[in-house]
Amino acid sequence: MYGDGIGAYKQAGVLTADPKRLVLMCYEEAIRNLKIAKERYMNRDYEEKAQALTKALDFICALNSALDFKKGGEVASNLHVLYNYITVSLTDADLKKDLKALDNVIWILSELRSSWEEIISGRRKDTNLDLVSVLEGKKEAARAKELRV
Repeated sequence: MYGDGIGAYKQAGVLTADPKRLVLMCYEEAIRNLKIAKERYMNRDYEEKAQALTKALDFICALNSALDFKKGGEVASNLHVLYNYITVSLTDADLKKDLKALDNVIWILSELRSSWEEIISGRRKDTNLDLVSVLEGKKEAARAKELRV
C-alpha cells in the first residue's frame, strides 16, 4: 500500500530534478546497486546479484547516452570512453567472478560522483572533470586508453 506512494514520490522527484542532480542520482544509484550486487554475490544469491548488476549497468548506460558531445567536447568524449570501459569491466567482472574489479568500478564511480558534487555545490569552478586523476595510479587506466577510439 505505502510502496506505491513511495514509488510515485521518487518518480516525481526524478521527473522534476535539475539535470545536474539527475547525473548525481545516476552515480549514486549505480554505486548503490553495485554494492548490492557484490553483497548478493557473496551470499550466493545470484539472481538478485544479476538484477542489481543490470540496474547498475542501466544507470551507466543512461549516463553514457545523456552525453552531449557538442557542448561537452573533450570531457564528454572522455566520459564516453570511461563509461564504455566501466561497462566492459562490469561484464568481465561478472563473468570472471572478480570482486576486485567490481570494487574498482565502485571506486571510479565514487570519484566521479565526488567531482560532480563539487561542481554542483560550486566548490569546483571549472566543470572539467579530471578523468586522468580519477584513474591515476590504476592499472585499469591503460585498459581505458586501449578502448579510446
